[in-house]
Amino acid sequence: MKKYLIYLLLLIGGIFLGYLLFNNSSSHSEETHQHTATEENQIWTCSMHPQVERQEPGDCPICGMELIPKETAGSNLAENEFTMTPNAMSLANIETTIVGESQNDNGSLQLSGEITANEDETATQPAHFNGRIEKLYVKSLGEKVQMGQAIASIYSSDLVAAQQELISAYQKRKSQPRLYQAVRNKFNNWRISEQQLQQIEETGKPQTNITIYAHVSGIVTSIEVNEGAHIMDGKPIFKVANLSTVWAEFDAYENEIKSLKEGQKININTEAYPDENFEAKINFIDPVLNSSTRTVTVRAELTNKDNLLKPGMFVTAKVKNESENSKSISIPKSAVMWTGERSLVYLKTNDNPPTFEMREVKLGAENGNKYSILSGLQKGDEIVTNGTFTVDAAAQLQGKKSMMTSENNELQLSKETQRQFSKVIESYLQLKNDLVNDNAEKAKISAEKALEQLQAIHTDEEKISTKIESLSKRFSTVSQSDEIEKQRETFISLSEEMITISKQIEQTKKLFIQKCPMANNNQGAKWLSLEEEIKNPYYGASMLGCGSVIDVIN
Repeated sequence: MKKYLIYLLLLIGGIFLGYLLFNNSSSHSEETHQHTATEENQIWTCSMHPQVERQEPGDCPICGMELIPKETAGSNLAENEFTMTPNAMSLANIETTIVGESQNDNGSLQLSGEITANEDETATQPAHFNGRIEKLYVKSLGEKVQMGQAIASIYSSDLVAAQQELISAYQKRKSQPRLYQAVRNKFNNWRISEQQLQQIEETGKPQTNITIYAHVSGIVTSIEVNEGAHIMDGKPIFKVANLSTVWAEFDAYENEIKSLKEGQKININTEAYPDENFEAKINFIDPVLNSSTRTVTVRAELTNKDNLLKPGMFVTAKVKNESENSKSISIPKSAVMWTGERSLVYLKTNDNPPTFEMREVKLGAENGNKYSILSGLQKGDEIVTNGTFTVDAAAQLQGKKSMMTSENNELQLSKETQRQFSKVIESYLQLKNDLVNDNAEKAKISAEKALEQLQAIHTDEEKISTKIESLSKRFSTVSQSDEIEKQRETFISLSEEMITISKQIEQTKKLFIQKCPMANNNQGAKWLSLEEEIKNPYYGASMLGCGSVIDVIN
């Protein structure tokens, strides 16, 4: 009996053990299957290069950063809000700033320009008869000329004949006084001096060369002739300026005009005298806009004490922004992504989890390293000021509204317009090569060529016209700058626009979109290239190979 009882207990124990064993195995198998299925559906990408997608974790093949799971927005987010992991934000060094108020220097508009002669105080020394310059006594720019000073010795066949007439009239002056006076008046009109006329009359011999004298005073600013040259009645010999006062002339862009008015105080500094501050008032704003540069000329008159200010000197100015409120919202330039038609920032809408949304803003005046904001933000908003392009990449990754996707396919370019824009792209690529080679002079020429090609494009489409105007402004800035660092700074926004345009054009060759993460104050900057090999236009020879290919336009 005990024997059967033992068998029964063993049977029950075996059944119980089998249940536990197989149930766990099945459960484990199901969990493994679910986990495997989840991993198989998971896509891994790079927070810096969202075009990279992998089926398993690892490192980014472009920058080497650890891949992160490709995320989708949570159901509790607004339509264009998206989140980023704290790890991704830390790796990309993303920083945010609370929008505050700008005062003092931040409320000042900065302008660049040069010193020019005061044209209200300039004069021209013209020729008063035809002839040939045998000797020129005024030969140097900057030379000081006094009224009555001998300036040239002239041979004139007309004057030789007139002198013979004068000698004859002088001999008959008692019998024909009117004739004598008429001949003399002719010489007075030619500005021949009384002393010279008396000498001709007394000697009875005509002078082959006549000395002419200055009837203007000032500093010589231009010389129009040289020895041996022929002069003509009314044509200038040289020009002079009274440099006791000079003009400081500046170029102001369209969006800066509203901040300027006549009578406004302006503080001017020069590179020659960095410790000197020259105060003046704006006395002229050009009523006509330069259509190629999109600027107007702004002028202030300066008292030139001790002749410190020389025409041609570069100057900068600060103008207190009186057109806006005494307190205006301003944000760092690093926060703004400029697409050519719109200015965009990323707003942080939540801390946990970190949530962002793209916001379009309207820019006011450029104040140093900041922009004043006319609309789109208010005090207390938190915006991304470092790592902006990385946040934009995260928006693209999650299918949200971003800088690149918002303008895609907005331009409908005709075949002819595409052909004309293709020429602009060629000049842009040459400009890129000039910057790679650290050649500012050639960069100016390439930019000027691109500007001419843009101005040859005619269209009735408003969006395309706006894009042409925007590109023209950038190319013009490069063409007018002698400093390669300033050219490279403009090349950042110029490249963003050219990338957008290039995506709208049927390309005959591959265009590589490349990016240097260190350019633009470590914000990163892109450019277009025909070659896959990296040749960095933002650093040239100093860091030629810095960067990577992030996309290709076929």
